[in-house]
Amino acid sequence: MKESGLNSSIIAYKKQLDIGEIQVAYTQLVKFVMALKTRFSNTLSDQFSFGGIFQGYMDYTYFYFANDDCRKRKLKFGLVLNHEEIRFEIWLLGQTKPVQEHYWNLLKSTKWIQGETIPKYSIFEHILIENPDFDDLSTLRETIEQRTVKTTDKILASLNQIEAVETPE
Repeated sequence: MKESGLNSSIIAYKKQLDIGEIQVAYTQLVKFVMALKTRFSNTLSDQFSFGGIFQGYMDYTYFYFANDDCRKRKLKFGLVLNHEEIRFEIWLLGQTKPVQEHYWNLLKSTKWIQGETIPKYSIFEHILIENPDFDDLSTLRETIEQRTVKTTDKILASLNQIEAVETPE
């Protein structure tokens, strides 16, 4: 009897589960993102409000955060662990697809937009840490926090600058 594509994938999946490393790694990665969200909520609550953790489908684990500038624009940031690439990213997101398209068009001539088409889930995705060192979680947490603050400040500054040009007084 010939196996279907799904059956073949499930057999491979089961073999990996039997090894046991996937469950350990996935659980620890999700716990790390949860700890990041808790740390950010404690240290950056004067700058941002934070949403819950989303585990995705073993593709992304992330949480949203925004400040008043974001909310008035119907935007939010996502701190994303990209499981496929094993890297941390900052995503700029809109509340709706039209909001995302508006800001993608507004930002497409900036360094933030890298491609010719808008990403599926965001306005843009910016790599925060390409090769995270999970053997030094304390330093990794600090680096992610510092880069997140620096990057979000730059993104908001870019938005302010572009919007000032778009709507002169």
